[in-house]
Amino acid sequence: MKRNLYESLVKWKNAPNRKPLILQGARQVGKTWLMKAFGENEFEQVVYLNFESSERLKSLFLPDFDIKRILSIIEIEANHKIQPGKTLLIFDEIQEAEKGLTALKYFCEQAPEYYIVAAGSLLGVSIQKNTAFPVGKVDFLRMYPMSFYEFLENTEQSLLKEHLAAGNWQVISIFHDKLVEILRLYYFIGGMPEAVDSYLQRGDLNEVRAIQEKILIGYENDFAKYAPIETVPKIRLVWHTLISQLAKENRKFMYGQIKKGGRAKEFEAAINWLSDAGMVLKVSLVEKPIIPLNAYANMDVFKLFLLDIGLLNALAKIDPKILLDKNNILTEFKGALTEQFVAQQLKTEHELYYWTASNATAEIDFLIQSRNGVIPIEVKAEENLKAKSLKVFAEKYKPGVAIRSSMSPFREQTWMINVPLYAISTLSSGRFPAG
Repeated sequence: MKRNLYESLVKWKNAPNRKPLILQGARQVGKTWLMKAFGENEFEQVVYLNFESSERLKSLFLPDFDIKRILSIIEIEANHKIQPGKTLLIFDEIQEAEKGLTALKYFCEQAPEYYIVAAGSLLGVSIQKNTAFPVGKVDFLRMYPMSFYEFLENTEQSLLKEHLAAGNWQVISIFHDKLVEILRLYYFIGGMPEAVDSYLQRGDLNEVRAIQEKILIGYENDFAKYAPIETVPKIRLVWHTLISQLAKENRKFMYGQIKKGGRAKEFEAAINWLSDAGMVLKVSLVEKPIIPLNAYANMDVFKLFLLDIGLLNALAKIDPKILLDKNNILTEFKGALTEQFVAQQLKTEHELYYWTASNATAEIDFLIQSRNGVIPIEVKAEENLKAKSLKVFAEKYKPGVAIRSSMSPFREQTWMINVPLYAISTLSSGRFPAG
């Protein structure tokens, strides 16, 4: 499989001020595969340690942080001599090793000649709890499910992807219907690598759904395994209300929809745990849409999306026939699915926010901050060309770029650009559409 983050790993390897690297991301997004593929292709040797599967390794860092001692044990465990500059050390599920994250500081300070990549399924949660985290001593990369552009490349549509990324709209317009069909397929399969690989190998959508359901079960098992006992029931309640929250016309998260009389204080820790674990994407309200957006964000008002559109469909038990039939795409839930898709594509590069007018007469689905200023993005599920909220926002705040994203082909107007949904990652790449 081809993953965009591979090139970032190569840049990390070649950086003169390289530090041990932490690869963050939810379970099953492909971290282990990527680390191993990177090691096999870019190094003479790979030493892979999984701290979850070895009780012996969990105590590796407990006695002290003597690098010579640690490396000697690793060599015996792996039955390989570790060569500085030639060996990639992979510390997988590092959160399972007590003081494992702290140990990275000592590799950075005392043994910078060693290449180390560490990863873990619940690293976001572990980092929040770890009081001796090696601040300033590690590099970070975050991994998400496969984007639509990555999906295109892995389904042998790399030329289409290249034209999309370059904004060659005259070429793309000829293949508009084909791209819409592939997009609908992605809506069902999503970007979890195992689900994508299954489809590529056998083309069986029922098998894809079985894999998605297995991943969801694994996530729910993680609630009980990693979350504080008192928070687990609340996490489950939040998790199982995600579908109903997104099904509303107003997708603002409502605590009262979890249970009657529900309050923020009761469920805040549960939502934060899911966000830290990478299982949900949080999009906060911005009351004043100017730079810097995070200075004007109301973190108490937000929308919650799942990390992956395929998993969202599995959680909602949506039949593939409904998604793949262009004439019958979820009359009531299609808006939520479309926003989920856009959030998932943009989140790889941007912090996401949304905006609502004070009188609630207009709402912008997403705001992102770029070198061009604040960019409003209004999302339409099908070929709807109306953009009333975007017009209100543009007249009031006069953004340099205003985006409507829909199933319609690319078109540029005096005050707004319509970007096809299948090309929304153009914004994530930092390349802004131009006719």
